[in-house]
Amino acid sequence: MNRCITIRGARTHNLAGLDLDIPRNQLVVLAGVSGSGKSSLVFDTIAAEAGHQLNETFPPFLRNRLPRWTRPEVAHIGGLSPVVVIDQRRIGGNARSTVGTVTDAWTYLRLLFSRLGEPFVGESNHFSFNDPAGMCPRCSGLGEVVVSAVDRFLDLDRSLAGGAIRLPGFGNGQYWYGQYADIGSFDADTPLRDWSPGEREALLYGGAATAELRNRPPKGYEGVVQRFERIYLHTSDHLSERKQETIRRFTRAQTCPDCDGERLNQAARQTTVAGHTIGRLARMEITELAEVVRGIEAPRVAPVVTALTDRLEAMITIGLGYLSLSRATTTLSGGESQRIKTVKHLGSSLTEMLYVVDEPTVGLHPTDVASVTRLLTQLRDAGNSILVVEHDPDVMARADQVIEIGPAAGAGGGRLVFQGSYAELRRADTPTGRALAGQRPVKDTPRPATGRLTVTGATRNNLRNLTVDIPTGVLTVFTGVAGSGKSSLATELVAQHAATVIDQRPVSTNRRSSPITYTGIAPAIRKLFARHNGVPAALFSANSKGACPDCKGLGVIYTDLAFLDGQETVCETCHGRRFTPEVLGHTVGGLSIADIDELSVDEAIERLPSAAISGALAQLAEVGLGYLHLGQPLSTLSGGECQRVKIARQLHTAEEPTTYLLDEPTTGLHRSDIDTLLRVLDGLVEQGHTVVVIEHNLDVIRRADWLLDLGPGPGRHGGSLLYQGPVADYMHRATPTSRALRDDPC
Repeated sequence: MNRCITIRGARTHNLAGLDLDIPRNQLVVLAGVSGSGKSSLVFDTIAAEAGHQLNETFPPFLRNRLPRWTRPEVAHIGGLSPVVVIDQRRIGGNARSTVGTVTDAWTYLRLLFSRLGEPFVGESNHFSFNDPAGMCPRCSGLGEVVVSAVDRFLDLDRSLAGGAIRLPGFGNGQYWYGQYADIGSFDADTPLRDWSPGEREALLYGGAATAELRNRPPKGYEGVVQRFERIYLHTSDHLSERKQETIRRFTRAQTCPDCDGERLNQAARQTTVAGHTIGRLARMEITELAEVVRGIEAPRVAPVVTALTDRLEAMITIGLGYLSLSRATTTLSGGESQRIKTVKHLGSSLTEMLYVVDEPTVGLHPTDVASVTRLLTQLRDAGNSILVVEHDPDVMARADQVIEIGPAAGAGGGRLVFQGSYAELRRADTPTGRALAGQRPVKDTPRPATGRLTVTGATRNNLRNLTVDIPTGVLTVFTGVAGSGKSSLATELVAQHAATVIDQRPVSTNRRSSPITYTGIAPAIRKLFARHNGVPAALFSANSKGACPDCKGLGVIYTDLAFLDGQETVCETCHGRRFTPEVLGHTVGGLSIADIDELSVDEAIERLPSAAISGALAQLAEVGLGYLHLGQPLSTLSGGECQRVKIARQLHTAEEPTTYLLDEPTTGLHRSDIDTLLRVLDGLVEQGHTVVVIEHNLDVIRRADWLLDLGPGPGRHGGSLLYQGPVADYMHRATPTSRALRDDPC
């Protein structure tokens, strides 16, 4: 059997004809600067070819319904196994998806209650909120109901004639206006604040409230709330985009009053095992739940207890013990989603599989990284091959082999620059070797604050009534183990003070959005081509008459497969070039308008003779994104890249001092790229802004002017302020973050 994955002549994206042998049945870490080609090798070449070849073994009927893999540009690949990709895409799902359902822990818990529950209510489906037999009839198993946000309906400082009813269609001269202003029951010219409470009640709710009015409304009168709910909430027809936007503006989700958020019907909610209802167990932290489950000793359910305990302990091992089974998957971070996906594979009996893992330490405190490496080695020791894209030195240190791709990003990368042990890498003269060898001292002279922002009485989630001062005009870092309360404190900061949040949510889900559209240089590019070729600028718009008529300028044909992943195929007419042959014949400096899409940001700054273009792109280069291609869809960017794109937009826009809040901006960054990020953050501070960062990266923590450390543990074991002050005064405390700073060899 081939003991290596052999790759010859790989040219996917920026890979430069790469030849490589990767040992099988080992834990191999792929390192390199951001944009060097690591993901192109691991995901877009190895995983893509393995996925494609596996799909080819199925009958055509099944193949047409499986996710399609784009075959890589490579001369030869050998030694592949069936691939399991564990990426950072959020699990998402819908409102019915929870940590319990996605890990199958809820299935085991339901089975326990169906066998041991008192009183007996039926089989396990009677404890499923996704089954009519078990779901709460009021909320249909969602745990929440949509209610009118009545406080948003009226502007009390206006009269009816002046637009006091904010709902669409209710303003002066609009369709529903006359039902209130012209019936003689209300004064249309007096501000609603001057009305009596009874009059406002009658306007909103009608019914018995109208008895106090001098002139009773006509028969069939509907209050504003009743009419709104009939039109928007009690209709079963397809909701237009306008109606959906109105619902978002004028409703809110509220815990179901019948089931109190437990999602189940009354019979299921009242059944107990070991003195606990299933709803109570679902709300417990997984660490606490595991203790309860281990105490169930009934022999007839011993296999169920064992299976559930194993699943819960796996989640605790990987650092997710602070979650609960009732936690909606839509609220999980990318790192939490990834670790849950990994847990699902721990009990697998399959061997000789190929696991491809994307930065599994994202969102983890340094002290929690060991739990991830233990899990990866477990998968390896079960007879599998593990390929990990990772920047964390602790993961590299546990690897059987480290492979570095580089040396630079974009066109300057895609080559093998190192292959060997971690010890050898630390001595190597490569970007990663030099970064690992460099020393990062703690900032000993922090910048003075210009003022302070006080967060008062914070009790959100697990915060323990915290009151903290956050200095302005400096760089402040929130630290602490995952689940300690950092994000909750940051949310309180935003709620109590004005702050600009720069997070990792997608910049755009539109397939046409790219660095060209985001930076606003599209008009300048079109004008440049028009001026050089003496033709109308509209020709060079992929949304106008110059676009390929078949794909409408997208370059791909998108097929919606309903509940399956949609499929994109390259347009056969333009071959992905997006424009007509006539338009592609016009050039600037030897480049067609389609060639512009293939330029990196750095290349475009050098090759396009326009100050308007280079000036806008310089902001992306400044935050370390010079390797992005101008035509790259923004929907393909990682969370960390999305965040840095947003930072680039803020660099030279805010004129007044602003508070910026960033959530783990080092996600996806090589250690040498972190220095670039820190220069950007320091630049914002030097412009007079306040920068607050949630971060685990020790290099960022060392450079902070002020530190707030939360903990000591996750969930109910956290939420306390362990330290606030300069980093230099924190080095010898008995806390997880302080120990990590002391133990870090760099």
